[in-house]
Amino acid sequence: MHIYEHCRRATETFGQPFREVHVWLDEFAGKPPHGMKHRKFRHHEADIQEVKRLWGDLAGLVARQHIEDDLSQEGWKQGDPFPKNQADYVRMGFF
Repeated sequence: MHIYEHCRRATETFGQPFREVHVWLDEFAGKPPHGMKHRKFRHHEADIQEVKRLWGDLAGLVARQHIEDDLSQEGWKQGDPFPKNQADYVRMGFF
C-alpha cells in the first residue's frame, strides 16, 4: 500500500495522517537490496512497541493498522497470528 493510502486510512480512523510513522515503517521500501521485500523490517509487534516509544500509544495503533493492511496484501487475515519480530515475520513466510 502506498504511503498516501496509509495516511488516508489513518486520517479516517484516527483523525490525522501520522505520516512520520508510515515513513519510518517503510524506510527500507524500494531500497536495494530489499526492494518491496522490506516488510520484515519494522512490520511486526516489536517495532509497534518502538513506534509507541517514539510517538505514543495512538501512533502504535496507527502502526498496527499500517502493518495489518500490508500483511493483508500477503494473504494475512484478522485472527491469524501476528508477527512478533523480524525472525517471526520471516518464519511465517511473509518475506
